[in-house]
Amino acid sequence: MNIVETRLPGVLILQPKVFGDERGFFVETFRETWLADAGVNVSFVQDNQSRSARGVLRGLHYQRRNPQGKLVRVARGAVFDVAVDVRLGSPTFGDWVGVTLDDVSHEMLWIPPGFAHGFCVVSEQADFVYKCTTYYDPDSDAGVRWDDPAIGIEWPALAAGVTTMSAKDLALPLLYEQKSNKLPLFDEVSA
Repeated sequence: MNIVETRLPGVLILQPKVFGDERGFFVETFRETWLADAGVNVSFVQDNQSRSARGVLRGLHYQRRNPQGKLVRVARGAVFDVAVDVRLGSPTFGDWVGVTLDDVSHEMLWIPPGFAHGFCVVSEQADFVYKCTTYYDPDSDAGVRWDDPAIGIEWPALAAGVTTMSAKDLALPLLYEQKSNKLPLFDEVSA
C-alpha cells in the first residue's frame, strides 16, 4: 500500500497493490493497519454503496454533529471524488481536492471528519463504496452547494454538459451562507 498526501492536510490517497493476470485481478480493499501506519486511528461502523449513471453528481455532504470520516473507493466504473474543508477555523477552510477513483487503479481516498464530500460519475455507470467512522445522523445532515463559486470545484461531468442531481443537493446553501452552528469546528474534529 502506498499512501500519498494531498494538498489538504489529513486527506490521503491510498494506492493498493493490484495483482492481475489473464483471470482478472485481486486487490485488498481494506486493512486496518494502512490508516494506522499513516497516523490515522479510526474505527469504522458503517459501510455504504451507491450505483449511479454517467453525469450523476452527489454532494457536497457532511454532518455537523458526529462528523463522519470516510474511506471511499469505486468497485465498478469511475468517479471524480471531492473533499472540501468545511471545518470552521481551519487554515484550509473552503479549499478542495479532487481525484479520479476507478476500478482499474483501485485507489481510495481517506476523507477525515469535518470535510464535505461529493462525487460525479465519469463512466457509464459506477458503484461507489465507502466506510464511515460514525453512523449516519439525519438530524445532523448538512451540505454545501456543488457549484459554490467561492470553492470553485472543476467538475469534469459539467464540462461535458451532463449532470443529474437530487432536488436536495440542488437546494444546498453556499458555504458563506452556512450558519456557524451548522459547520464542524476545526478544534473539535482535528484533535
